[in-house]
Amino acid sequence: MSATKPSRTRRFAGFIIFRLLPFCIILAVIWFGYGAAQGITRRITEQVEAGQRQPAYADTAEAIRPTLTTFTPTGNTTAIATPLPTHAADSAAARRRADTLVLVAQSFATNTPEPPTEVPIILPPSNTPAVEPSPTPTATATASPTDPPTATFTLEPTPTETPRALPTLIPVSTVDPAAEAAAPTAIPTIVPTVDRHGYDLVNILLLGTDGELTGDDFDRTDTMIIVSINRTTGTVAMLSLPRDLYVYIPGWTMQRLNLAYTRGQQVGWTDGGFGLIRETILYNLGINVHYYAIVNLSGFKQIIDTLDGIEVAVDCAIQDRELIGAAPPEQASAPNDQGYYTLPVGYYQLNGEGALWYARSRHNSSDFDRGRRQQQILRAIWRKARDTGQLAKFPELWSQATEVVQTNLAFEDMLGLLPIALNLDTGSMEQFTLARLYHTTPWQPPDGQFVQLPNYEPILQLLEDFYRPPTTSQVVVEGAQIKVYNGTSNPDWDRVAAERLAWEGFNAIAAGPAETSTYADTILIDYTGRTKGSSLQDIVQALNVRPENVRIEPDPNREADFVVILGSSYNSCTVGGVLPVEDNTGG
Repeated sequence: MSATKPSRTRRFAGFIIFRLLPFCIILAVIWFGYGAAQGITRRITEQVEAGQRQPAYADTAEAIRPTLTTFTPTGNTTAIATPLPTHAADSAAARRRADTLVLVAQSFATNTPEPPTEVPIILPPSNTPAVEPSPTPTATATASPTDPPTATFTLEPTPTETPRALPTLIPVSTVDPAAEAAAPTAIPTIVPTVDRHGYDLVNILLLGTDGELTGDDFDRTDTMIIVSINRTTGTVAMLSLPRDLYVYIPGWTMQRLNLAYTRGQQVGWTDGGFGLIRETILYNLGINVHYYAIVNLSGFKQIIDTLDGIEVAVDCAIQDRELIGAAPPEQASAPNDQGYYTLPVGYYQLNGEGALWYARSRHNSSDFDRGRRQQQILRAIWRKARDTGQLAKFPELWSQATEVVQTNLAFEDMLGLLPIALNLDTGSMEQFTLARLYHTTPWQPPDGQFVQLPNYEPILQLLEDFYRPPTTSQVVVEGAQIKVYNGTSNPDWDRVAAERLAWEGFNAIAAGPAETSTYADTILIDYTGRTKGSSLQDIVQALNVRPENVRIEPDPNREADFVVILGSSYNSCTVGGVLPVEDNTGG
């Protein structure tokens, strides 16, 4: 008797169970094994790179530890008030002269490695020192500065209220002969104080430390931005200082600027780390910094996440690996075979981790460009806090802020600056960065580190502009309106270009998509027809528009003075030290 032939259903089930399912399991094992191998390979690569750079930490520690003796310099902390302005500012074109001198595209060696493992994150303690008796601050409150403030505040200053007098500083102007003899290069003499031109300026030094990454008890301040608030004009300027700027640190020797803070902490300098970095900046740059605020990496992320993210216009493509404590933004491309992610030109919503990656990335750029991006982040934080009403709620959030940010600013100091922050617009905010090979000269001392020697004369020109408020530039005199249209299929490019123009003080709006998305080159149309006093050349320079793509079409009935139609070749990345990212797909 012949055997019964299996049914079609049983044959199909047997195929699934005994053939297809094992094959799928094998494929899954191979796939996950490949992913794990890639992860292990990437981690090993990071460890090897960190190991290669690790001697820099040992060199720093060995250089500092033998000199960690308590040193308390004498100084004068008398507070003085500043006079009223007597000087008019220079032209806006002069402010950008240094930016156009050097556009160098190359990579630079760095001195702060990425360690192979993460260390525990510890938020800095609150540091709200007691303040001296002072006149009534520029606000009234129902709570004292040491108590959790309530929401009942009057932010409008009255004629009888005056800000607290600012602290001044007598610098350490003498150099120990032994230190001068041991220095790897000549120690410069103290520079003159930069002329304030009679403006009432409040200078705040913003510091970011890498102590969470290194775990070696040395808080290098790789982020150093001076925010100068002009209380006379209600304007703000930001200046980024490169971490590798090679300067004289009083009481010590010639060394990188990012070591001044930790040196002051270790030797017990007057006012600690801030006291010494303040002395260092005054000695070498002639800028008197009055206050400071310092935050670590986790605090940085927490601030941005509290705001539910920020919006950033990326006009220079960034490429880097995943950083310890900072994953690439979700909008970045998939990693290539070397593990590099790419964030192409675009307008992005970034959370704390993505913003930290953008601010710290240095694979295809320099420390000078990193300072520019960090200023972008600060502007985005201010804009988001203002637009969402968080800035107006600052009095209620003071106690939370001091859990994340360590500062010597008193509550009434911050409250006095709040009206300026609330009324500030992008045209009243300027940004300054040093240009490599113009403001600084690369040098390698005998210990092998890579540093930047300051070139005093060009830096002085920059600092004089930094101290003056934004001028009434020609575009403002004209009342010029600029509309930017996106003539490509790349999303939000009109917003990127409009913000790029806003950085230069222009009144530009993102007008959305053009009639077609097939423009190859960027077109600039001038409807004013002016031959003198026009902003045309400034717009051409800011957006890198080719001369043959500029059209002069006078129109008395125009809705906008200038119209920009972006093409697929649009590239406004004009900062020095940024390498082009040829492949934005990550493939």
